[in-house]
Amino acid sequence: MDPSQAKELATIGKSLVIKGELSGSEDLYIDGQVEGSIDLRTHSVTIGPNGNVKAGINAKAIVVQGRVDGSLSAADRLDLRKSAVVTGDVTTQRISIEEGAFLKGKVDIQKEAGKGAASS
Repeated sequence: MDPSQAKELATIGKSLVIKGELSGSEDLYIDGQVEGSIDLRTHSVTIGPNGNVKAGINAKAIVVQGRVDGSLSAADRLDLRKSAVVTGDVTTQRISIEEGAFLKGKVDIQKEAGKGAASS
């Protein structure tokens, strides 16, 4: 892959604590603490194993390895890894939950826009 076309990735390290609204146009890796809201509709959000998020997350793809307390909305895909602890409702088109992951909340699987919708 051409390095000039590599995706940008913002990282919130283990020792960082952020309170407020996060939005932007690049992928985000969180291994610290975030409280508030995260809105990256066209990009991915990864919660690392040390990540502790108390926020609603709205992104294209979400991967959770740490702890999330809040609603998750992934336009494309949600992956809960074995170390994930999620408390909150999730909305996505595709979901993957590894054995050992914890999820407490409602799961809403959306159909792809334009597919499977009956016209009346």
